[in-house]
This record gives sequence, C-alpha cells and structure tokens, in this order.
Amino acid sequence: MVEPGWLEANWHAPRSVRAGTTTRLGGVSTGAYASLNLGDHVADDPASVASNRARLVAALQLPSEPLWLRQVHGTRVVVHDGSHGFPEADAAVAFEPGRVLAILTADCLPVVLASRDGARLGVAHAGWRGLAAGVIETTIKTLGIPPSELVAWLGPAIGATAFEVGGEVREAFVSHDADSAAAFTENARGRWQANLYSLAKRRLLLHGVTSVSSIEACTFIDTARFYSFRRHAVTGRMATLAWVEPHS
Repeated sequence: MVEPGWLEANWHAPRSVRAGTTTRLGGVSTGAYASLNLGDHVADDPASVASNRARLVAALQLPSEPLWLRQVHGTRVVVHDGSHGFPEADAAVAFEPGRVLAILTADCLPVVLASRDGARLGVAHAGWRGLAAGVIETTIKTLGIPPSELVAWLGPAIGATAFEVGGEVREAFVSHDADSAAAFTENARGRWQANLYSLAKRRLLLHGVTSVSSIEACTFIDTARFYSFRRHAVTGRMATLAWVEPHS
C-alpha cells in the first residue's frame, strides 16, 4: 500500500507545530481524481474520499479528525472549538493542541500561520479573490496576537508563469495597494501573469508578519504531484493541514 503523499512545511515554527500539504499520490480515487483526492465537493465517489481521508489521518497519526471547511473564496474565519461540523469559511484558527485545521486547494494558495510559542495556529485558503478581499488580514486579526509574533508558511499553488488573469484581477489589488503592481507581468496577449506568492508575501509583510517561508511549487506545472483546476477543470483537491501536537 502506497502511503499518502505529504510535503512537510519547512519554516520557523516551534517543533510542536506540524504543517504541510498532501500530494495527489497514495489514495484510492480513480480517473480524473487519481489518487489521493480529499475534496468531497468535486463529484468523486464519496466512499473513495472517505477512504482517502481515513488513510491520511492514519498515516500522519493525526490527533483528531481535521476540521473540513466548505470554502467559498471569502474571508470568514472560524475558531476550531473541538466540534466537527462543516462550517462555511475560508480560514480557521485553533488555540488548543490536538485540533487539526485543514484547507483544500487545487491552484489556490494555502497559508499557514503559527505563533512563535506554538499556542495559536491558523490556516487560510487564499486564491486571488480571498487575497484581494483580505482573508490573510482577517486570519491574523482572529489570532489575536501581535503579527510580529507570527510565522507563516505558503504551500503549493499555481505559479506566475501559468496564472494568466485579466485586468480586473490586477485592478482588485492595485486599486488598494499601488505597489502590488510588481506582482503582475503583462503578457503578449495584453493580459497579466499574476504571482500569488508575491501578493501573499506582500500582504503578510504589510501587516507585520516578517517570518515567511514558502515551497513555491507550481500546481499547474507539476502534474505528477498536484491537482490543478486550471489544468483540468474536473480534478481532485490536496489538503494543507496544521496542528499542534498534544502535550505528552
């Protein structure tokens, strides 16, 4: 049996904090969803998704079932209080060990935040809409500590060479922050190549988070490891998970 693919975050969080992103390898889904699809909203066989999630929990020895969100490209942040519904939100925070946060992506940028002492943890689903609307800022505010006390990790997302957008996307950022224009490069078609990593890093730095690490692996280009909605509209989802190990 192939173990679920997992890319551990390489960042400056305390050792008690675990975070990373799954790959598409090591699951039971078939066809367009092969093989470790963790999204239950993409028309994959529900039994396969449930099996994949169970395999992931076992392989990572998670302390609890992840808090799966119903993501809508917004800015709502929920506090993981130990219950396990399926809240509609695009970010979540936890203030207790053992509570596993989860974000599903297939091109959008997963952002993980942790306090330097490991007591507070957050994750955010940051596609361009969420970034422009302020999902990172809202998550920072919900964590309730000075941003200088946070460290951040950015997981796999679509890279700038593959992410072509229209002028309205660029305007959504530049109208509020003129210097964000540096994250957009005009192409031969008169459209723009957008750099999600640069946009997210700028938002984090502007709001006081100075320790930012990232994997910068392009989900569109790396077909072997990642799902990409822009590459294949019918596809699976990776999960970015974060949790604080329970006290021994």
